[in-house]
Amino acid sequence: MSVFRNVVFIAAISGLLAGVILAALQTYSTDPLIFKAETYENAGGHDQMAAPAAGTEMSAPAADAQAATPPQEPEAEAWAPADGFERFAYTALANVVSGVAFALILVAASEFAGGIANWRQGVFWGFAGFAVFTLAPGLGLPPELPAMPAADLGDRQVWWTLTVLATAAGLALIAFRKSLPLAILGVALIVAPHVVGAPQPASHETPIPVDLHRSFVVATTISNLVFWVVLGAVAGFVRGRFMGERGEALRGHLA
Repeated sequence: MSVFRNVVFIAAISGLLAGVILAALQTYSTDPLIFKAETYENAGGHDQMAAPAAGTEMSAPAADAQAATPPQEPEAEAWAPADGFERFAYTALANVVSGVAFALILVAASEFAGGIANWRQGVFWGFAGFAVFTLAPGLGLPPELPAMPAADLGDRQVWWTLTVLATAAGLALIAFRKSLPLAILGVALIVAPHVVGAPQPASHETPIPVDLHRSFVVATTISNLVFWVVLGAVAGFVRGRFMGERGEALRGHLA
């Protein structure tokens, strides 16, 4: 049981720190871009509610029906955290929970491979996590801003999951199996989801400027890269610093 406590302890520390850092990065990188995209989204909504264009006349029955129709009260807006500290706190909480979950996956996978000996090895494991969970899925399903079209959520989730699994399996075959046929199979697994292609929306029309979306994709990718590098480095540092000989025993228990 102590083996699993050690894994959870490493994941909790690394996920906490990486999640807070990611929230801070998002505050200054991606959040302003989301706010700007929301102005385009709101402007599009107001345009749809606008009156008929000048030069178009409404028929008498239609005008009477419109006059007789009582004005509808606006729908209550969904709750959202207030800008400032409240928004940052909720974002940080979500990132910490996600960070701990990702750290559990990273630490458990690394233990089966022999364990992360130090923070330097942790950085390489962080790059691997970034490639599996951010880079590979992002090639087919880049991050989206409000008011951007998207394919069916279920289809996107299936493709994202299969891409993550295929990329992880492919990297494992390349890194841990010293065999040319298995390395070729690993490359094929990594490429396969992109040959099939990610689900796409029926139309790509959007009020969001191309430059704004490009900046959001770059900011999101860099923020996640920092998150994964910090996650791996802290996991390696904590494991090497506090586990000592027990860290060696951890490999033996899970091997």
